[in-house]
Amino acid sequence: MRDPITTAQRSFASPQLVTSNPSVTVALNSGPLPFVSHNFPPSSTMATTAAAAAELVLMKPSNPVTKLRRSTPKLAALGPPWSRFRVMASSQPGAATATATPKKKKAGKSEINETLLTPRFYTTDFDEMEQLFNTEINRNLNQTEFEALLNEFKTDYNQTHFVRNPEFKEAADKMQGPLRKIFVEFLERSCTAEFSGFLLYKELGRRLKVGSSFHIDTTSHSSYLSKTNPVVAEIFSLMSRDEARHAGFLNKGLSDFNLALDLGFLTKARKYTFFKPKFIFYATYLSEKIGYWRYITIYRHLKANPEFQVYPIFKYFENWCQDENRHGDFFSALLKAQPQFLNDWKAKLWSRFFCLSVNVLSICLHDHHKTAMTTNLFLKQWQTNRTTARIFPAVLDVENPEFKRKLDRMVEISQKLTAVGESQEVAVVKNLKRIPLIAALVSEIVAAYLMPPVESGSVDFADFEPQIVY
Repeated sequence: MRDPITTAQRSFASPQLVTSNPSVTVALNSGPLPFVSHNFPPSSTMATTAAAAAELVLMKPSNPVTKLRRSTPKLAALGPPWSRFRVMASSQPGAATATATPKKKKAGKSEINETLLTPRFYTTDFDEMEQLFNTEINRNLNQTEFEALLNEFKTDYNQTHFVRNPEFKEAADKMQGPLRKIFVEFLERSCTAEFSGFLLYKELGRRLKVGSSFHIDTTSHSSYLSKTNPVVAEIFSLMSRDEARHAGFLNKGLSDFNLALDLGFLTKARKYTFFKPKFIFYATYLSEKIGYWRYITIYRHLKANPEFQVYPIFKYFENWCQDENRHGDFFSALLKAQPQFLNDWKAKLWSRFFCLSVNVLSICLHDHHKTAMTTNLFLKQWQTNRTTARIFPAVLDVENPEFKRKLDRMVEISQKLTAVGESQEVAVVKNLKRIPLIAALVSEIVAAYLMPPVESGSVDFADFEPQIVY
């Protein structure tokens, strides 16, 4: 049985980042999405997910601290454009920059930067998802593989892994200067991403478990209702357990800096990005495998160089990365269960697109701005591409020197865009300077996408003996 994990000063009522220090400012702003987004009508389904979010994100195997107030937010009110929080921490422990309007004026918060790389909340076509994994409609589903994966998730290897100790608060108090600000942003982004996964997986587990479909038996000319796929549904539910545990652990880390994300408010206030099921599979498979390689690379680097161990959360990454790996393996099985997502020319184009946007651009344009946090990490991300080649029909030729040169130019342009944004010039001048830089960046991205790819494919579809890379 799991005990509730708690985080300091978390509220589910107000649109603000909760702090225990009155000098801390929290920012909320809205901005346009680069992807297609939808506001969804009220539904009991999404309200159920929101209520579960407020509860399950607080779960952890041991060491409860406080009891929290819980509400039952509804996902129906997605009103304002999609937004996120940014934590602004000062160089001094326990202090941060403060520029907030009175609490009653909820619209007047300090601004944040909305970017392509901002963590998002996702939704999908749940009816199509039910059809894809209905055991009555798709009798060729490899249930044996899914059952084996389910046993792995039920074992819950990390049930007692995420237990904190006094080192966390001590390390946070010692962290000062730009590193403190960067690290708080790292915790905030990571927590939001994990919580996003929790919401999606929880709803998929619920829908696939209780959902039913109308099936017509042409042989006996009879019809009946059948459950979708309880095995796949339970795996999604167990993955939501993992994501909730991760999000709670990260949010508790923010409390060491006298901050905490209001996850309940995020659940009901954000606009959800709609992806079709196959795009959910592509993007989530990549993000889980990226998470695995990032975590294990950071862990190994800091184990070999303990002088850079600025916060003890990295010591947990060796076991943590195995959760990410199991999630990625599950999405690999989902893709193999739907070969139509992998075996045509459109699948190759989409595979290259997601490899470029999810894998390379996030590493290239985000991590390179955080060099203090990502030492020796960039080159290790090529392992993700090699792992992806085991299932995607085509991947980027990341080992091509020209591809690397294009990434270097993207980084250079991105840094110039950041410098323009941080300058003190008037908005009109900034926008004029951005135009040629954005054009150059788009040109490099398109050129990278159009480079000849590496033909690859799933181990189940390949005509050759693949080399497994771990």
